Amino acid sequence: MRLSNRNKASVYNFLSTLLLMILVLGVIAFIANKYRFNALDDESYLLIIVPIVLLIIFYICGRQIFEYDSDGEALNFKNRNIIPFLEKPLHDEFPKYKLIKYDVVSILFIKRLYVTVSSKNNGSTTLKYQISYLNRKEVNDLKLSLNKVVKANKEKKDRKTDDDRRIFA
Repeated sequence: MRLSNRNKASVYNFLSTLLLMILVLGVIAFIANKYRFNALDDESYLLIIVPIVLLIIFYICGRQIFEYDSDGEALNFKNRNIIPFLEKPLHDEFPKYKLIKYDVVSILFIKRLYVTVSSKNNGSTTLKYQISYLNRKEVNDLKLSLNKVVKANKEKKDRKTDDDRRIFA
């Protein structure tokens, strides 16, 4: 199964640009009010505070573009920001049989995907992806696909332990 919100990149780019423009206009209006018009008293600080809060919320939600591919024998996760220099893009690819479990954590408007993968060195590794910009249907499809992989891995593990018991019995 493939899942991607790459086609929404232009929307996120527009939203980011719009928020930056609102901030710049707010700073200009604040300066004009402070030194020329004096129309707003203490409310003039809202011209700067509100756009800054909106920008912070936009960027705290994390990387905007999330891509997932479970076709074939490997799971492929990509997570990147629309502005490349803000955060390093994530790209992980590993065989399906290494997936142990996953968890989707949702706090207010922030969603994170935690994927636990078996590794040679220290038993397991947890990979973190930001999925705040996926809609509910996309998150449900992602959960369904990951559930299938986890269930198949558990069945293989159970079959293997049953076979081992028969051999040693």
